Amino acid sequence: MTEENSPAVKKRSGWITLLRIVLVLLFLVIALVGGTAVGFVVLGKQDIGGVFEWSTWQHVFDLVFAP
Repeated sequence: MTEENSPAVKKRSGWITLLRIVLVLLFLVIALVGGTAVGFVVLGKQDIGGVFEWSTWQHVFDLVFAP
């Protein structure tokens, strides 16, 4: 193919790419928080307020990384 016959490559704007990255990260954080809350309440049968307490996460960290 020659230069004039090749298909045009569209160049995306930097703002669109940045917006997509931010939205993907935002949705990942929302999914993480939502999944943690649902698992804590449904599977753990605990109050939803406990999922956001530091002592809960300290306990989980101690369970995972116990010697």
